[in-house]
Amino acid sequence: MRTHSTISSVRGDTWKSLPKVLNYIAMTTQFDPQAMITRFQERAKAVQNRGIPPVEGPERRAFVERAKIDYMDYAMLGDAKAQLVDGILTLTIDLRSESPND
Repeated sequence: MRTHSTISSVRGDTWKSLPKVLNYIAMTTQFDPQAMITRFQERAKAVQNRGIPPVEGPERRAFVERAKIDYMDYAMLGDAKAQLVDGILTLTIDLRSESPND
């Protein structure tokens, strides 16, 4: 069906322009890497504190598993050190354990 290929090409074009958009955002004086890190910290807290919808069985397990992954992703990005140099945003995340006994 022709509709499917049209949707795919729109998505492809959107992804191709993403680096340009990100470059523009990174180069503007309004972009604050630390504010972005703070937003990820807030998202991690929101995921951790959100309730479980009234679902049972496999749907409930899938929701809980997704929440764990979302929390881990947001928490890791929330722990990142951000550096913006010459339009390049670098996030450094230390994945080493905090103590040698871990």
